[in-house]
Amino acid sequence: MPLGVFAGWLAGAAMSRRMVRREVRRLESLIESKNAKAASAPVPAPAALAVTPAPKPSEPEPAEVSPETIMILTAAAAAFLGKRARIRGARLVRAAPSSAWAQQGRVFVQASHNLGVVHGR
Repeated sequence: MPLGVFAGWLAGAAMSRRMVRREVRRLESLIESKNAKAASAPVPAPAALAVTPAPKPSEPEPAEVSPETIMILTAAAAAFLGKRARIRGARLVRAAPSSAWAQQGRVFVQASHNLGVVHGR
């Protein structure tokens, strides 16, 4: 590998790492400030709360994405894009159970995409 290419790659990697660290520090301070605001917020008296029966969930609620995961996603997006990024929403996706026939069909379709051969040459 030529020295210029290696030096450019090394400089890019160092800059990306610095950007990710800076974004992580910014997001950590943002999370800490929001947690401090939530801790200092007044709690309503128990008598003032209205009691309503909880509806029966028809399907389980999806698990929340932790603030740390959002922070990591934001830092990765910022490092990739080269500027601040805002994650507007994130959710966990659970893989649905799959049959052996469906899996075999996906394998067949993926295998049919011959990526090693360039057409037209």
